[in-house]
Amino acid sequence: MNNIELIAVRVFRNYLMHNGRLPSVRELMKELGYKSPRSAAEVIEKLLKKGVLIRKPDGSLQLMQGKIEEENRAQTVNIPMVGTVACGLPILAEENIDAMIPVSIKIAKPDNTYFFLRASGDSMNEKGIDTGDLVLIKQQASAINGDLVVALVDNEATIKEFQHRGQMILLMPRSTNRSHQPIVLTSDFKIQGIVIDVIKSF
Repeated sequence: MNNIELIAVRVFRNYLMHNGRLPSVRELMKELGYKSPRSAAEVIEKLLKKGVLIRKPDGSLQLMQGKIEEENRAQTVNIPMVGTVACGLPILAEENIDAMIPVSIKIAKPDNTYFFLRASGDSMNEKGIDTGDLVLIKQQASAINGDLVVALVDNEATIKEFQHRGQMILLMPRSTNRSHQPIVLTSDFKIQGIVIDVIKSF
């Protein structure tokens, strides 16, 4: 990749980390110092041809970060970052994936399935999870008391502490904001995965 393409990739990464999305053509144009959106669109097309970006079925773009770090491929595994999660759709459906982020196999064991979620709100700030953080989740349907789990509740992904008490499942907030209340569910409730690590947003 040439210098402009490398700078563009850096812009894409920064937007993804700080805004949870990729920049628009006009936002990329501004970041690269171009006066015409056509110039930025041409950079995007070059990155598409090189496989650094791919175009999803809905027309939006996805950043393939693993393409950029090919020299580290043997030590990393690409983990999808999930954007919005719609009720009734598999959490790892293609239309939900915003990017593929390389993670060391020492953290994400290759024989398991993982995904990233971007945290929102302050309901788990006592556990070090704040708005904008990327949370690494291992996909599994079971948990033990005290695990931090991700679940779909009221059409949204939520991260809470898992507690199984008799016939009830409690999803407990761990927050300095005491307005957050436990979520009470029945024992047939299925979780989506457990928290493995948190990448802080800066």
